[in-house]
Formats: sequence, C-alpha cells, structure tokens
Amino acid sequence: MIRVMYMIQVNNVTLRFGKKTLFEDVNIKFTSGNCYGLIGANGAGKSTFLKLLSGDIETTHGEIIVSRNERVAVLKQNHYEYDDFRVIDTVIMGNSKLYDVMKEKEKMYSQTEFTDEDGIKLGELEAVFAELNGWEAESEASMLLNNLGIEEKFHYSLMKDLPNNQKVKVLLAQALFGNPDILLLDEPTNNLDIDAISWLEEFLINFSNTVIVVSHDRHFLNKVCTHIADIDYGKIKLYIGNYDFWYESSQLALRQMKESNKKKEEKIKELQAFIARFSANASKSKQATSRKKMLEKITLDEIVPSSRKYPFIEFKPSRESGKEILTVKKLTKIVDGKKILNNVSFSVLKGDKIAFVGSNDIAKTTLFKILMKELNYDSGSIEWGKTITTSYFPQDNSSYFKKDESIMEWIGHYYNIDDETVLRGFLGRMLFSGEDVFKKVSVLSGGEKARCMLSKCMLEASNFLILDEATNHLDLESITALNNGLIKYHGEMLFSSHDHQFVQTIANRIIEITDDGIIDRKCTYDEYLEMKKGNHSL
Repeated sequence: MIRVMYMIQVNNVTLRFGKKTLFEDVNIKFTSGNCYGLIGANGAGKSTFLKLLSGDIETTHGEIIVSRNERVAVLKQNHYEYDDFRVIDTVIMGNSKLYDVMKEKEKMYSQTEFTDEDGIKLGELEAVFAELNGWEAESEASMLLNNLGIEEKFHYSLMKDLPNNQKVKVLLAQALFGNPDILLLDEPTNNLDIDAISWLEEFLINFSNTVIVVSHDRHFLNKVCTHIADIDYGKIKLYIGNYDFWYESSQLALRQMKESNKKKEEKIKELQAFIARFSANASKSKQATSRKKMLEKITLDEIVPSSRKYPFIEFKPSRESGKEILTVKKLTKIVDGKKILNNVSFSVLKGDKIAFVGSNDIAKTTLFKILMKELNYDSGSIEWGKTITTSYFPQDNSSYFKKDESIMEWIGHYYNIDDETVLRGFLGRMLFSGEDVFKKVSVLSGGEKARCMLSKCMLEASNFLILDEATNHLDLESITALNNGLIKYHGEMLFSSHDHQFVQTIANRIIEITDDGIIDRKCTYDEYLEMKKGNHSL
C-alpha cells in the first residue's frame, strides 16, 4: 500500500504590507508525518505565515500549493466566535463538511412530508455522513474534550457559559477533531494546564499527518517537533530536529563561520605582508604577483546577525534576606461561597525558589494577591521577615498602565536616579530604544508591558520575588533571558508558570494547592511529575 504524502508547498512567496516586506522569495515544503515548529523573533511574521498557509490572507507574489483533497484545520483565536453554539457542536465544526451534512440531515428529518427527491437526497446525505465517520462524531468530540480536561456536564452547554480558559480548550479540540490532513496551531499551549499540555504532546507525537505549530514553550517544541522552520530576515530556513537541536546547530554554524573568517583573515594578513615585503624585489616579483592573485580569491563569509534580540534581565537584591522570610499558617479564602484556599500552610526557607503548580490557577493567583495585600483573607496568618522586600509580577497588569504617560515617565516611578542617559541605557537593554521610550504605555503590546513589569521588578532590587505567569506574552528570547536571570537570582521567590522548562530549571521546591491544602515537596519539577505519576510519597 502506497502511503499518501500530505503536503504544503511554498513557492517563491513574497508578502508585503505597503512598503514593508515581511517575507521575500520563501521556498519551503511541509510533508506528512512531520511536526514543524515555526520560530522567529516577535514581529518576524509567525502568525502571519500561518494565515498565508491557511489561505486567510493572500501572497503578494508566489504561490502556496496544498495537495488535492487535503483538509486543513486551524486553531481559531477568537474565543467569542462560537458563543451561541453548544460545546459539542463547536468541536464537530472542526470538520465543516461533516457539520453541514449533520445540520442538513436534521433539517430534512424535521420535515413532516417527504417527496421522492427528498428521499434520494437524504440517502445521499446518509452515505456522505457515514463516509465522514459521522456516527462516531459526538463520541470523538467528547473524548477530545475529556482529554483536555473539560467535564462531560459542560459538553452540551453553550460556549458563552464557559470561562475563557475552557473556551481555549474547546477551540483546540475543534482543530484536532476528525483527523485533519494538515494541522496549523498558533500557540496551542496558551492557558492550558500541565495535564492538558502533556496530553496534547502525546497526541501530536502520535499524529501521522502534517503539523505546523507556533509556540513559545521550549519544552513543548522539544517534545513534539521533528523539524524547526526558522524565520529570520524575511526568509525561512529548515532544520531537522527539535528546538534544542536548532539552537545548538545555529550557534555552531555561527561559530564555524567566525572561525573560518578568522583563519581567512590570518591568511590575508600573511599574504599582504609578503606582497608588501617583496613586490619591489625583482627576484621575488613573480611570487608576489602569485600571492596577489591568491589574495583576490579569498572572500570572507558575511556574518549576518540574527534579528533576534535578547533583553538583559538581572535581579540584584539591594540587601540579603535574614533567617526569617515568610510563614503562612492555615490560610483560608472563600470567594462566592467556594473555598479557593483551604488551610494552606507553608514556610519559605533561605534559598527557596518555589514553583506553584497544578490545574488550579485561580488558587495560585489568589494566594499571590493575598501575600501582596491586594486581597483580604478569611482566616489564618501571614508573617513576613523584617528584612524582606518584595517585588510582584501580577498575571493581570492592566492596573499598572492606565495613566497617559510614556515608557520613560512610567519607569521613572521606579528609578531613583534623575539621569535620562542612564535611564535610556537601562531601557535600551530591555529592548526599548530610540523613539520607543516615548510610546504611551496604554498602547503597548502584551510583550512590551511584560518587559516593563520585569524592568520594575529589577529596579526595585528586592530580595523576594512573586511572579504570576511571568512568561505569558513574552517571546522565546525574552523567556530565555528571564529564565537565565532567575536561575542566577540569589533571593527567594514564589512563582507560577505553564512553561515546563522554565519551572524545571528554576524551582528547587514544588507546591501544589489542592482542595484539602497543599502538596509540598523539595525537588525539581520533573521529579515531582514522576512522583505524581507513580503517586509515590504524595
């Protein structure tokens, strides 16, 4: 049996918006059985490229060819698009042909009278319905929803009755439904809990057709990708292997080019010295001429710096914390009659970098807000050490950006030195350079606001950090810089993140908030997950 190769082929594609060229003469082929991680700096055009592949936008020049009869599934981004539909129907809409047949069947069966033509038409619809595996549609949709953590009691609810983090899961189930030939996923792990991410990883590893995915989750890219498609300077270069392999390969290629150029430069200097020394010597003139010809043939490889920019992130406490840091005893918080925190007790010790994990994001955020005195608690106690100073990175930072002021004015609230040159230098290291510093904070993107908040935390020079999903909205480069900065940080910290690698490389202690209290273990994240899997000592 010959295996069908599902494929998207990109031929000489150029895309321009006015005078700006986003892609130019891109040639790339995506084939069946592979998962391609699409990476690039913010603004490089990752999401735009997916829209080109899906046909949502047209190329300026060139063509994108999808193999015949292929069904392309796209992860939708509009959480409100399906508000008036049932959850189960929204998932089945992933296969629009099947959904249309289902609706037409329902309409015909609701008729009180049938003509012969109606009977023939209904027979044709039933045949197509069976061919599209329609009889299994609801059970498949329910299975996808269950695997992503949406309980059965919600499967027949309206989408508008679900919270946004659940709607995201429904839209993901919609994209995965019905074994699409080509799957285009833009940030599929956003707002997913660790169990849902883990299930999605296994789903994509075992998926036999073509996947093209954009993600800022390095662990996810390493788990699922067979190839990396790297967007830089309007071109796309394909690497075989996962994200770590791409990173090492690209760094190795750059080092090799630099070393090659260094050897060439040494040879050039040697030849130039020979020519200068012997060109006037008649007996050596032939050799000098020969060296000149050799010199003309040596060309240095042009080293084009990547368009990627890494912010400089470093947290330096102005003072070291003492022995007494933080003690939380029997903390309880009830919201709308529901216990969000139930007798939560823990103490932070010297050197602790504690990751709060698990599916209960509301509990984590509630705890952090209580610790930062943004929320009151119902019972229990909180005792901070006298030497402790805190910096807070909230998940929702909107209240920090309401004033009509520039980035320069905004950051000035957290900076004691009245020196514009020094301030501009600091902002430049956080990728706000030139006229960027005069942008109004109210119009900044999510990533720009996140970099502002990180700048605030650095300038506060605290010895205790509380970071609630700080990796949200950041690009891979900023996540990497933050990751490295927190590994080197010498203070104590509490944090939450859905970025597996981020948690694994920073945390030395894991706390999961449960309905009955907490699970608290002094270990790495991977060790904790292994314990949970085997239920060892939990």
